Amino acid sequence: MRKILKWIGIVIGGLIGLLIIAAAALFITGGSRLNKNYDIEPKAVAIVNDEAAVERGEYLYSFTCSGCHGEGLGGTAFFDQSPIGYIPASNLTSGQGGVGSTYSDSDYVRAIRHGVNSSGKPLAIMPAQGFWHYSDEDLGAIIAYIRSSAAVDSDLGEKNLQPMGRILFATGALGELAADIIDHDAPHPEAPEPGVTADYGEYLVNTADCRACHGQALSGGPGAEPGSPPGPNLTAGGELVGWTAADFIHTMRTGVTPAGYELDTQYMPWQAYGRMTDDDLTAVFMYLQSLPAG
Repeated sequence: MRKILKWIGIVIGGLIGLLIIAAAALFITGGSRLNKNYDIEPKAVAIVNDEAAVERGEYLYSFTCSGCHGEGLGGTAFFDQSPIGYIPASNLTSGQGGVGSTYSDSDYVRAIRHGVNSSGKPLAIMPAQGFWHYSDEDLGAIIAYIRSSAAVDSDLGEKNLQPMGRILFATGALGELAADIIDHDAPHPEAPEPGVTADYGEYLVNTADCRACHGQALSGGPGAEPGSPPGPNLTAGGELVGWTAADFIHTMRTGVTPAGYELDTQYMPWQAYGRMTDDDLTAVFMYLQSLPAG
């Protein structure tokens, strides 16, 4: 009996040792990913500071950026969960604690289009893989809007990932770093002309990074973060069967589906997407309806 207990103890001790070694390896891997240096010289983008460009930038910011960086661009304590860690969404203005006082136009392009900060480090939980699709004109308009905005004093501090957070980043449980999955040397994709078309709807879906939750084919996907529900199937074979464009617009405006189901604002930012014009939402719906039934 003593020999059996001894061997059980040895096995359990060995398993605990292996778990400790595995956790240590993942901790190191996670830290390495977050501290990797990217040497990226982004393509120059013209920043036109006229009224039309700033207005266009404000519109785009309202449904793709405000949910993280705030209505006034002052940033938010976007992710703060123990024992994982703290990741703020930066204050984008030139106020105290803001990156606007030090960022050049090129730095903004690098951050938005490539997911890399001015020091060459990857930005965590930054959907640059979606923003990569922005046309030069639209990206320039967003930067023009940021530049024109009033300074906000808001020092949110630095990100602070605890050991568990680094391990989760290493395993991909907190999503991929945009800087790791973007082909930074690839030719930039051409953007279609704005209009009520499926092509332009695809552009809006890409820039809004809908695939992060709904899957690459938009036929449904796992939750984008620990604890989040699966993203529904948005193709003609899924949740939108029988919907009209008016139904889709109403759902994005109210957060309530035609069947009376209330969308969870924690996981589906319908309030932001509801700021899109009727024409743009119709274009998105046309693109979703054009997809093969998943």
